Order: sequence, then C-alpha cells, then structure tokens
Amino acid sequence: MKKSVCLYFQVHQPTRLRLYRFFDIGKDSHYYDDYTDRTILHRIAQRCYLPMNQLLLDLIKKHGSDFKVTFSITGSALEQFDRYEPDVVRSFRELAQTGQVEFLAETYYHSLASLANEGEFKHQVEKHVKAIEDHFGVTPKAFRNTELIYSDSIGKQVYGLGFKTMLTEGARHILGWKSPDFVYCNPLQPGLKLLLRNYQLSDDIAFRFSDRGWKDWPLTADKFLSWLKSAEGDVVNLFMDYETFGEHQKASSGIFDFMRALPDAVLGDGELEFTTPTLAVRKHKAVGEIEVPDPISWADEERDVTAWLGNELQQDAFNKLYEQSEKLALLNNAVLWEDFGHLQESDHLYYMSTKFFSDGEVHSYFNPYNTPYEAFINYMNALSDFIIRIDDAVATFGQASVPQEVKPPKKKKK
Repeated sequence: MKKSVCLYFQVHQPTRLRLYRFFDIGKDSHYYDDYTDRTILHRIAQRCYLPMNQLLLDLIKKHGSDFKVTFSITGSALEQFDRYEPDVVRSFRELAQTGQVEFLAETYYHSLASLANEGEFKHQVEKHVKAIEDHFGVTPKAFRNTELIYSDSIGKQVYGLGFKTMLTEGARHILGWKSPDFVYCNPLQPGLKLLLRNYQLSDDIAFRFSDRGWKDWPLTADKFLSWLKSAEGDVVNLFMDYETFGEHQKASSGIFDFMRALPDAVLGDGELEFTTPTLAVRKHKAVGEIEVPDPISWADEERDVTAWLGNELQQDAFNKLYEQSEKLALLNNAVLWEDFGHLQESDHLYYMSTKFFSDGEVHSYFNPYNTPYEAFINYMNALSDFIIRIDDAVATFGQASVPQEVKPPKKKKK
C-alpha cells in the first residue's frame, strides 16, 4: 500500500484594529483599520493567493486525480476577499470545481472559542460551514481548529458537531516515542480520527526553505522526496500557512519552482500518493489513541496555547471579552454579534505576546504594534467601548421587556 502525503494550507487574514484611543471610547465604535486590511490583502493576493492558486490549478490539470490539496479559509479572510479581492474567491472556486481539493471547517473568526465557550464555538463552526458551502458549493467533512488547537475534550466536542476527522499538531511532548505519520483516534470518542502534523518536514518548507545558513539549503524536490520516503508511517501530513508561498518565502527564493516540481517527483517515484484528510482516514486505520489532556497547538517551541494566553495582559483581555457572552445572549443585535466575532480573532491576543526569545521573529511578523503593552491598550480601549454598547443595549432591552402598568380608562362624567 502506498504511503500518503497530505498537503494542507491554512488561509487567514485578521480584521486589524485601527489606532483606537481612550478618547474614542463612547464616541466612535468603528474599530477596524480598513485601509491596512485592504493594502495588505492586495499585496498578498498578488504575491501568494493568485499565483499559487493558478500553480495548483495547473498541477491538477496536469496530474488529474493523482494530485490533491486541502485548504481551510477563515470567515474573516473570506469577508476581506469578498470586499477587496473577489478574484481570489473566484480562483479558489476554480480549485473547488476540480473535485481534487478538500475544504475544512474551522472557527469562522479564527478564535479561541474552543477554550472559552462551547456554545460560541459551535455557533462559529456552523457559521463557517455555511460560508464554505455558499462560497464553494462543498460541505466540509473534516475539521481543523484555530492554530491546530486540540485537546481530548475539544476533540469530543468536534465529534459532537458531526466531524469524524480532525487535524492537530504532532507535538513531541504528547507523542513521546510515537510517530506523527500515522492515524490516531481520540480516547474520549474513538470515532474521531486524528491527523498529526509532521512539523519537521512542514517547517523545512514553511520556515527554512530560504535560509542559506541551513545545512540542507537549497531544498530541492528530489531531496524532499527522499525525506518523505524515509518517514516511517502511513501518511505524512504537511500542514502550513498558505502565505508561505510568495509572502514568507519570496518568489525569488524559488519556492514556486519547488512546489511546481514536487508533484512530479512524488508521483514519478511510484511509492507515494497525494491525499486529503477525509481520504486519508478512509484508507489508513487508526493505530491507537493519542492522549492530550491539555490543549496543544502548532505555535512556537512549546506547542501549547501560551502564544495567546501566556501572560496576564492576554488573560485579562481574553476573560473580559468572553465575560460578555451572557449579556450578548439576551440581545438580537447583528452588529454587536459581528463585532464580538471580530474581537475574538486570536491575532489580537497574539500581538500581546511577550515571547521575545526563540519565537520572537515569528511574533513580530505582521504585528502592527511596537510593544505587547501597546497592543493590549489599543485592544482594551476598543473592548471598553464595545462593553458600553452592550450594557446600553441590555438596559434598553430590559426597559422594553418590563410590563408597563396599564391604568383603566377614566369614566366620563355625565
């Protein structure tokens, strides 16, 4: 039986906050930097999304059903594509129409809802599934959580939402001596099959490809093929940000040429095949359970959630935001719910990280703030205004729902 290679790409663009000052609180409730969103998206569309989508489409036309890829695209990214770069949506739709591309479900707002509120988590997953159906005409069958965040209990929730396949990180501290290159299952719900990222091979492309100081530079398709073949297991999962191509690794590095040559090398060898998550778990049986009592992710050396919740600033912002859930549940206010979603985007908390050492360069990329404290203050100013709006709406709702005393009509004097 051939070994499988699963290529999966994450597509996300955050809804960035504008400079929101203390004096804006209670006066201006537009929190977002539309100009920066549009500018960055246009640049990445030209460097990455459009050329890479065309390259993948050409590869599918060349290799037919032998070549397959997988995407998850956040709702926040889809909103920006619709607003600023509709050609990107059309190019993804072309890929969907080939039948060789799987689209995954995830949280609509790229949020940490799975760590905070089960009801909000379910809402966002369902909202995202509908968005994928509306944009691409396919219904997601497999799931990836924000930043590959996973634990046994989160996996059980995901299975309860109807998914039987989930992606996560092949973190060393949860694998021990085990290999990430097998299918595993959730110990609380064995019906949920797990695909674990091979972070070594994934990061060879995503982070080390253009590093001339790397001992294996330059990376060629044939060299990478030899590494794939030497991996002991049933399925090698290569999971990475889509912006790897053309943005993190510039076109001048040869990254597009590498990707164009890789399918020829893999398929020409005859020992491997490309697959998608749903097809992978259909073909390969789970070899056992993998226990993950505490949440893991694909971020940083620790592979945990400290990239977003590792300091008091982040925890304060996170707790204050999700404290609003009960009050929001009383309201049928679409504008407030939309702002609640965008304020949940994990990027806002990521900008507050104080991990400046081994992972500092990763945290500084795309970060509009000079310091974590600046990120915190700006976010909390916007959140303070948001809370005022919620409290005002709840007060108005409460007044409207209190029955007014009805006085009997006065009798007319004869």
